[in-house]
Amino acid sequence: MGADWVGTSVADRQKTILDVIRGARRRLDLSLFRCNDADVLDELRLAAARGVQVNVLVTPRAKGKAKKRRKLCDALECAGASVRVYAQPTVKYHAKYMLADEGPAVVASFNLTSKCFERTLDGFVLTYDPDVVAGLRTLIAGDRNARPAPSSITPRLIVGPERSRRDLTSLIAQARSSIRIIDAKLSDPDLVSLLNRRRAEGLTVEVFGSKKLAGLKSHGKMLLIDDRIAVIGSLALTPVSLDTRREVAIVVQEREAVAEVARLFRTVRESCTLSGFAATGRSLELPMAARPSVAAPRQEVLC
Repeated sequence: MGADWVGTSVADRQKTILDVIRGARRRLDLSLFRCNDADVLDELRLAAARGVQVNVLVTPRAKGKAKKRRKLCDALECAGASVRVYAQPTVKYHAKYMLADEGPAVVASFNLTSKCFERTLDGFVLTYDPDVVAGLRTLIAGDRNARPAPSSITPRLIVGPERSRRDLTSLIAQARSSIRIIDAKLSDPDLVSLLNRRRAEGLTVEVFGSKKLAGLKSHGKMLLIDDRIAVIGSLALTPVSLDTRREVAIVVQEREAVAEVARLFRTVRESCTLSGFAATGRSLELPMAARPSVAAPRQEVLC
């Protein structure tokens, strides 16, 4: 295995998270949006009991408001974690990542919940890249103490809102042959316009935007450029996600890791084809409702 390992299967999610927690010797840092999985909470408790410093950063805003957040904080504190609420109370802290000691780090699109461990289409990257580990460590320390995200963080990390729109626009603009997207919320006008321009220039543009894909609830956001660059994380292609939320995604270029993302897109495409959806050549439109269809080659897909 190289510095990166990508997981997209349901079976790998909880196991990977638990293994990282179990492997921690001195310190665990977690950025959480939601967490209700009993096994994760148990492993955090065991980590704290063996002397691991467990630091957790949570959002000040989510559905259910203060009551749900208080319940999450209470559960984490009972497990022995030091819990801090993101310093900007008007901003939703939606980033989902964790790091143990000096590595590995995990950047994910899923929450640490039973639902995301069992019933959603999601992905994650486990990496030992020291620049990513250091970047996440710097980011979470700054977010715990109301400091802005430093520009020195590795460009492998797409950090919102500071540079998410710029970085994603650049990746899409630099594509040479194909752009493939899984995002049930794609609705940003500027990016939709850019995708349409790239398609008009002859690139294959596939957008899988249904709420259910390959038998799973579409939750994770993934981007595949030219079958050689993948992006996985919490970042949705919507104005609010790009411009107002703390989000984190990671850029992957290792061949085997990217191949796993390409395999997921093939599985999703085949599941749409088997559903008997009709081909279309129309451009993307706003708003992006889930309109089942599969395009002919070099056409955009709405599935």
